[in-house]
Amino acid sequence: MTTAKNIEHTDTTSLEQAVLRRHAEQQYAEELAELAKHDTRQRPPNWQLSPWAVRTYLMGGTLKNGFVITPKYVGNARLIEIAVATLATDRALLLYGVPGTAKSWVSEHLAAAIMGDSTLLIQGTAGTDENAIRYGWNYARLLVEGPSEAALVVSPMMNAMQEGKIARIEELTRIPSEVQDTLITILSEKTLPIPELNTEAQAHKGFNVIATANNRDKGVNELSSALMRRFNTVILPLPDSIDEEIQIVDQRVTSLGRALELPAEKPALEEIRRVVTIFRELRSGLTIDGKTRLKSPSGTLSTAEAISVINSGLAMAGYYGDGILNASDLAASLTGAILKDPVQDRVVWLEYLQTVVKDREGWKDLYRSFNEVL
Repeated sequence: MTTAKNIEHTDTTSLEQAVLRRHAEQQYAEELAELAKHDTRQRPPNWQLSPWAVRTYLMGGTLKNGFVITPKYVGNARLIEIAVATLATDRALLLYGVPGTAKSWVSEHLAAAIMGDSTLLIQGTAGTDENAIRYGWNYARLLVEGPSEAALVVSPMMNAMQEGKIARIEELTRIPSEVQDTLITILSEKTLPIPELNTEAQAHKGFNVIATANNRDKGVNELSSALMRRFNTVILPLPDSIDEEIQIVDQRVTSLGRALELPAEKPALEEIRRVVTIFRELRSGLTIDGKTRLKSPSGTLSTAEAISVINSGLAMAGYYGDGILNASDLAASLTGAILKDPVQDRVVWLEYLQTVVKDREGWKDLYRSFNEVL
């Protein structure tokens, strides 16, 4: 017999399945629950897991009962340990690096593992004002009642302080400098003054901040030395080896392909290797064998962009091809990722095609496909 409760559960499940991108704590709820069940180590105040379990969640591992925790970050485990240890103190964490080094990804998963809530997010832009970090007002109530707690609009930062959770700030260096410095009092005094109400919001145990920043985008606002001193900085590098980068791309492409329901087969590792090889060679200005020096384009050619190129190729293969990723499916998106500057980057790309791709064994199909879209 179908009950109202069953219908409600079915509707909720359907809605969750229809979401394009679930929060980390939702997507990996089973892993977090298993870790919590087997986690007997000491936990800092208000943490859902111990630092050991948080590291295991990020880096992957196998529990005593055989349950497998999938790796969320492929790279130096020591960097993750430093990040987790920082958040267990009163120091805020700054994840720093060039675009596409998984700063936002690591930030989200750290918050999900530590607090079970990664949604207290402030997105940094040139238009971010103090209200986004401190608090705002419901102006309709403000005009009628004057300043009051009921008229106060709580920001994610204030929410995190009051609930003892982690607030996330994305692209901190894109926020204007005078707004950035709003954080100084919050990070040093652990309080947020509300002068209009002659009171303050005090941070509860467990509160901390994870910020991400890079120095490569246009419009970067450097952090003041006063603010930098409030953060412990962890620099996330690009993947060390080609095999490590291929593993990252393969994992993310598989995950995104399921979420997007692309009607194409999982790409062969050889196709991923070719894309990653092109990105790494142009990024470093040197071929993999070290024999040929190359010019580098203006873009960063990050791992995140390689993932985007593969996914675009899968969409082409699924909707306009035979469902199997090949060179012609990759050509347009890969060329678009490289040619950020239509003049300068075109010269770099044409030179690479002639000196490297044209004569590389097994790459003739790529060379023909690239020439068709140029």
